[in-house]
Amino acid sequence: MTLFDDFIFRAALAGLGTALAAAPLGCFVVWRQMAYFGDATAHAAILGVALSLAFSISVFAGALAVALAMALMVSALSGRGVAIDTLLGVLAHSALAAGLVAVSFVQGVRVDLMAYLFGDILAVGRMDLVVIWGGAAAVLALLVWRWNALLTATLGEDLAYAAGIDPRRERLVLTLALALVVAVAIKVVGVLLIGAMLIIPAAAARPFAATPERMALWAAAIGGLSALGGLQLAYMFDTPTGPTIVCVAAAVFVVSTSVGALRRA
Repeated sequence: MTLFDDFIFRAALAGLGTALAAAPLGCFVVWRQMAYFGDATAHAAILGVALSLAFSISVFAGALAVALAMALMVSALSGRGVAIDTLLGVLAHSALAAGLVAVSFVQGVRVDLMAYLFGDILAVGRMDLVVIWGGAAAVLALLVWRWNALLTATLGEDLAYAAGIDPRRERLVLTLALALVVAVAIKVVGVLLIGAMLIIPAAAARPFAATPERMALWAAAIGGLSALGGLQLAYMFDTPTGPTIVCVAAAVFVVSTSVGALRRA
């Protein structure tokens, strides 16, 4: 018997991998005020789950394809006469509803909707770990490679053009990274809570960070702490693991915000 045969150890690794991918990307989501964008992409993933089950393909592949398609659609439609928050709200809820309806039509497959909506980290297997850590590595490599360009484009499109950077290309990089995180995190926290793992650790890291790089590192640390702490508390009190992880992250956010307010006072 090896350490990987322990479901708690696999769950801990899955939580850490998801946190390492989601938290640094979440900094850009916070800086660019893209919270609804993340929700729309995540909610679309349930439709990818339904298509994956219907055609007997990998859930990761289906969720990634649909999440990426949604992210690209939002990018293409933004600025076309509809307020971006309205557009994202319509697409997010429509995609989730369509996914839930599509799942009901899947024949011959037992579908645990709760596992996809709120995650099932305790059921993570070895291949799931490979997918989660492979996706996390790809997201981190993408962010490290494009870090300076992404920061410049985040500060302003005019500044990016002046520096010889195409902000549309950097938006596409963020879109791809976001779709990857959604596909990776669906097993851990589910489509309804992915947005929380993107935003809350990054928001909690802001009072402690003097530079963007430090904020990303703090966010990754807080995300990892939330994953491990939430897993431990869920095991102790027999609560749903995904929501418990988010509750721990929210508690850290309250503490960090309070500490930040005291320091400013």
